[in-house]
Amino acid sequence: MLDELLSDCQSPEEILGESGLLKQLTKRLVERALAGELNHHLKTREVVDETVPSNSRNGHSPKTVQSEQGELELAIPRDSPQERLCQRQGTFEPVLVPKHQRRLSGLDEKILALYARGTSTRDIALQLEELYGAHVSPAIISEVTDTVSEDVKAWQCRPLDELYPIVYLDALYVNIKVAGRVSKRAVYVVLGINREGNKDLLGLWIGEAEAEGAKFWLKVLTDLKNRGLKDILMACCDGLKGFPQAIEAVYPQTQVQLCIVHLIRNSLRYVPWKDSKAVATDLKPIYRAATLEEAEAALEDFATKWDEHYPAVSQIWLRHWENIIPIFDYPMEIRRVIYTTNAIESVNRSLRKVIKTKAVFPDEESVFKLMYLAMNNISKRWNRPIKNWRAALSHFAILFPERFKL
Repeated sequence: MLDELLSDCQSPEEILGESGLLKQLTKRLVERALAGELNHHLKTREVVDETVPSNSRNGHSPKTVQSEQGELELAIPRDSPQERLCQRQGTFEPVLVPKHQRRLSGLDEKILALYARGTSTRDIALQLEELYGAHVSPAIISEVTDTVSEDVKAWQCRPLDELYPIVYLDALYVNIKVAGRVSKRAVYVVLGINREGNKDLLGLWIGEAEAEGAKFWLKVLTDLKNRGLKDILMACCDGLKGFPQAIEAVYPQTQVQLCIVHLIRNSLRYVPWKDSKAVATDLKPIYRAATLEEAEAALEDFATKWDEHYPAVSQIWLRHWENIIPIFDYPMEIRRVIYTTNAIESVNRSLRKVIKTKAVFPDEESVFKLMYLAMNNISKRWNRPIKNWRAALSHFAILFPERFKL
């Protein structure tokens, strides 16, 4: 049958064009499916309730819908009671093309996919028209994207595992319109590594102030505990003042590991560009040391060399030393899993690519909506455990025998 249909098509336009074969087949297939739905409906009513006057076919209603092949003019079948004096209306409710729906399924998924990549509603409308000849207004596109709001709420409140061996905590910033003015707000991101070594974004929170704060992190951690997360073996975070205390308040047994990458960045703020490379090189022996004793000796050597010019650098490391040294409980091959927030930095980079197309978000809901859709795309790439996870599991089982069991 396909060979016969294609035999008369001599060009791509005759297959994919405005009045091409594919569009005609889509129209006929949809109308045939709707006719099958009505047949099933009429037969079902006869079996279920014999006391109610049966219905019969009553012609068709024209309806224009948008599809991946452009606009389709469909003939929607309808029913009506057989008794002419009956006041009852037809009871047929199409499933494939529901009443009041003006888009075939498939187009909504494409709208959400484009929106998840940061494309604006107007640009989505233009792309749909260019690619499919579908005329979808920005207002309708906004309605489609609004359908995920309930999914976002359910995702934010979903139950969590009782234990995550590693949790990374970080924040990024977006511009949101609040009370008529643009405000830069921190979006708090928590990424967990579960027992299988797979990444799991635990949630997103928007701060109430224009800067990241330990007080709000306390609220985030409390929310995680209320959702079922009873224990965290190791929490990796930046050097925000009061952050370790906030973690300890909710999870007193959790080992706090300061992100070495953040620590180096903070250190280099006190160093001019001409010496930044040399200072960064001399910091490596500290966090790459095989043992704690070697690390302490490397820090002393660094201070001897650089304190005369940049004394603030060694003081930063000494001030945070308690939250730096947990990495020395682990072998070299799994330290990179623990002492950097590379996992969550990668997530944040992907999110920034999406949100940078939005100069200002109209409200918090639009931030959650876009980031949720973007995270769905990002998480599709998380199809294997993080590197050296089996080795990390063995060490967790030895260091935390009561809290973590293989």
